[in-house]
Amino acid sequence: MTNSTLETINNRRSTRSFADKKIDREALEVISSSAYKAPTGMNKQTWKFTVVQNKDLLRELYTYIAEKQNRGSSYNFYNADTLIIATGLKDNPFSVEDCACALENMFLAAESLGIGSVWINQLNNLNDDAGFRSLLSKIGITDAYNVYGSCALGYPAADAKTTPTPKNEDVISWYL
Repeated sequence: MTNSTLETINNRRSTRSFADKKIDREALEVISSSAYKAPTGMNKQTWKFTVVQNKDLLRELYTYIAEKQNRGSSYNFYNADTLIIATGLKDNPFSVEDCACALENMFLAAESLGIGSVWINQLNNLNDDAGFRSLLSKIGITDAYNVYGSCALGYPAADAKTTPTPKNEDVISWYL
């Protein structure tokens, strides 16, 4: 049994090598709008999504993260064209799960458009860092919100790995 949704799910891969090619606004609107169509705990919808395509802002973010987390000078979100930062209200107990569902929607939407994606976790670990909060405030993310994940987007580079990684299929139990 197959359909276009299942094909998108089965074909999606994490892209860790992006081409130097800009994603157009229309595609970014499709991808980002798929985020708020995801389910949320108790339908609270206390999230925000910040689309960063400005190269200077991206450089500030990845340079700060590289320094704070000792990632080396080559760390750069895999040279992604765009980063969509998923944030949720700090006091919502479902923010982690809500943002995870939204990020998966964005990964699948990107795949359906031929755009690569990869989850970037490093921002989550800096929510209590004053310097990082200062960078977040530059892009309109207030102290009421924490970062719970980010979606790096871009067109896959020619050398991007496209073969699937082996999946552990022995994770489903049946009691029918």
